Amino acid sequence: MKIAIPSDEGTYLCQHFGRTLGFTIFEVADGKIVHQEYRLNNFTGHALGQHQEHQHHGAEHDIHAQHSHSRILDALHDCEVVIAGGMGHRLVDDLTKVGKRIYNTTQIETHKAVELFLADKLISDKEACSHHE
Repeated sequence: MKIAIPSDEGTYLCQHFGRTLGFTIFEVADGKIVHQEYRLNNFTGHALGQHQEHQHHGAEHDIHAQHSHSRILDALHDCEVVIAGGMGHRLVDDLTKVGKRIYNTTQIETHKAVELFLADKLISDKEACSHHE
């Protein structure tokens, strides 16, 4: 199983999913981390320069058209779990719809978050952000 964690440098969770510099991907098997890689974020709207401090567009459908999560879903297609410091409600919904388990947590260290997940002790203890991602 693979776990994706937004992180600017691989050690700490980024508190804003869309603005992260990359994603630390942990592969786990038999309750242990067996492989770790770092994927540069070249797919979120913020990384592509498509967002300006959460502009509010006229109609609700314009917001959805401007904020497609298809690139994120494609980039993390092989990950079953996403552990984040924060993400918007729409992104949580979109990831959940494709079968991802989502944890918005106050845990700040990537390795510690994975260890807690593997021990079935990771708590999703943060609400999704109210802004659009």
